[in-house]
Amino acid sequence: MIKQNTLELIRQTPLVKLDRISKEGVNLYGKVEFMQPGGSVKDRAAYQIILDAYEMKKLVKGQLVVEMTSGNMGAGLAVVCKQFGNPFLAVMSKGNSPERIKIIKALGADVFLTDQVDGSEGMVTGNDIAYASQVAKEIAQKEKGFYVDQFNNTSGVMAHFNTTGPEIWQDLPEIDAYVASVGTGGTFIGTAKFLKSKNKMIKCIAAEPESAAILKTGRVENPQHIIQGTGYSLIPPHWDSALADDIITVTDTEVQEMTRRLSHEQGMYVGYSSGANVIAALKYAKINQEIRNIVTILCDTGYKYSSL
Repeated sequence: MIKQNTLELIRQTPLVKLDRISKEGVNLYGKVEFMQPGGSVKDRAAYQIILDAYEMKKLVKGQLVVEMTSGNMGAGLAVVCKQFGNPFLAVMSKGNSPERIKIIKALGADVFLTDQVDGSEGMVTGNDIAYASQVAKEIAQKEKGFYVDQFNNTSGVMAHFNTTGPEIWQDLPEIDAYVASVGTGGTFIGTAKFLKSKNKMIKCIAAEPESAAILKTGRVENPQHIIQGTGYSLIPPHWDSALADDIITVTDTEVQEMTRRLSHEQGMYVGYSSGANVIAALKYAKINQEIRNIVTILCDTGYKYSSL
């Protein structure tokens, strides 16, 4: 199949059965989001946000686009903005991996780094994100740029309601459960809304770091964890608890072990958020014996991480 431009590489990712990881009686499928040009699931949201901004006359060709990012949205926006003819500036906490910064710059964007508030290298907290977001908003206002504001931008949710959910349903209408970790919440919320609109019996499961399980427990014991891009110790603005049939927590140790297994055994060189999703899916299947077909998100490529 010939694609006519780079943007056509976004969306329509395949499901792959994780045959080396699936437990007996359970078919676990990963949606291979890291195959997109920006290397992650965030390409979908980036594309939808820019499309909608143009349609609503909030953005014109040549105008600066600015966003706070942990890396994945930044890479997605770098790809999309370049195709639309917009310069892009990614505002990132210094705690994010240098690989992410390198990728965003290689894709033709600029990067502005902010100091961490209470995080550490490789562990970005909600406070780090809030500060970087504030800086991004100020730069956008000063430069008369378009501020993406991914946490509050409904286009990020609609990207998954319009594309991710329908693709999963088309490929596997026999799906019993869907599992995804929560950062901005766009991937979980949009996909879960669509799947439940097709079959309300599909179980939609959110995943969180055990130490920062604010959705499950309302508490944050430690905001620092290794799952970059998720678990920011805050409740996303668009969060809808009615969509979550359960919330599964995962530890850093569990995530590291599963991420290594995905690489060594399954041949999937993915990041920690993918490992978190897969271990959460298996934990949910263990306590729900009737579940047979589970879909989760392989969020991004392992090339974006320092410590894998």
